[in-house]
Amino acid sequence: MGALFSFGAVVVLLLIPAIGAGALKMHSLFGVVIPYLAVVIFLGGLIYRVVGWGKVPVPFKIPTTCGQQKSLPWIKHSKLESPATSWEVAARMFLEVVLFRSLFRNLRTEKTPADRVVYASSKWLWLGGIAFHYSFLIVFIRHLRFFKHPTPKFVSIIESFDGFLQIGSPHLFVTGLVLFGAAFYLFLRRVFVPAVRYISLPADYFPLFLIMAIAGTGMLMRYFWKVDIIKVKELTLGLATFNPTVPDGIGVIFYIHLFLVSALFAYFPFSKLVHLGGVFLSPTRNLANNSRMVYHPNPWNYPVKVHTYEEYEEEFRDKMIAVGIPVEKEPPKEEEEKAETEETEGKE
Repeated sequence: MGALFSFGAVVVLLLIPAIGAGALKMHSLFGVVIPYLAVVIFLGGLIYRVVGWGKVPVPFKIPTTCGQQKSLPWIKHSKLESPATSWEVAARMFLEVVLFRSLFRNLRTEKTPADRVVYASSKWLWLGGIAFHYSFLIVFIRHLRFFKHPTPKFVSIIESFDGFLQIGSPHLFVTGLVLFGAAFYLFLRRVFVPAVRYISLPADYFPLFLIMAIAGTGMLMRYFWKVDIIKVKELTLGLATFNPTVPDGIGVIFYIHLFLVSALFAYFPFSKLVHLGGVFLSPTRNLANNSRMVYHPNPWNYPVKVHTYEEYEEEFRDKMIAVGIPVEKEPPKEEEEKAETEETEGKE
C-alpha cells in the first residue's frame, strides 16, 4: 500500500509540469520560480536540521562500539571499533562515509523452516547502496557543466571516464544506468524481503520512485527525446548567475526533469535522505570511547534538595521499629518502650 501511494505521488509530480509547462506554457514558473524556491527550501531546511541537531546536548559518551575498549596496556585495543582518540574517530568516520564500512559488515538474520535462526552475509545491500550513492554523486558533478562556462576541467575528466564505453551517439553514461538500476534494486528489496517490507513506509518508497523518475527522464532527454542543449545551458547559466532567461523551444521533458529535481531538493531536508548531514553529527559515530580515561561530569546536574537516609530514619524510625526494619540509630529506652506499648495496643 505504501509503495502504491508513493508511486501515485510521483505520477502526480510528473503530470504537474507536463500540464503546466506543456499545455499551459508556464515556462517561467517551472524554469525559474520553482527551482529558486526549491533551492531556498533546501538550504533553509538543511540549516534548520543541522542547527537543531547541534543544539541537542550530549552529556555522555555513547559511541557505538564493536570491539575492545582501550584499557590496560597488555589488552589489545580495537582502534576502529572502539576509538579512543580524535584521529581514530576521524579514521572510523572516513571509512564509514566513504566506504560504508558498517553496512559492509552488516549481517541479515533469517529463520529456517526448522525454526533455527541463522546469520548470512548482506553484501548485496552494501553493493547496491554504494553504487547508488556514488553514481548519484557522479551524476551531480557531471551536471555542473550546465552551470559553469567554460566547463571545469575535472568535470570533463569525470565525463570522459563515465562515458568510456562510447556506445551510441551521444555516448552512454554508465552512472545514469547504474543510478536507475541501484534505486530499482533497493525498491525490489523493500518489496520482496518480508522483514524489510514490514517496516517500510511511504517515506521509504517515495524517494526511490522520485530518483528513478529523475534518472529516467534524464536518460530520455539524452538518448530519445532530444532537447536543445544550448538553450538548456542558457537557462541554467542564467539561474546560476541570478540573471534568469527562459528560451523558447527547450522541450517539455526538460521541465518535467527540472521539476522532479526541484521536488527532490525541497523534499531532501525533511526526509530520511538528510542522513547526508546527520551522519557527521551522530554521537554514536563522532565520539571517542574514552570514558575510562577521562571523567565526564553530567552537565545537567544542579543543586537539589535531597532527603538523606538519616533524615528519613529520623522521620520514620518508630514505624520502622514497629514492623521490624533494622535502624542504624536506636531510640532512647523510653521511646522504645512507648513504641512497644503502641504496638501491643495495636494488636489488641
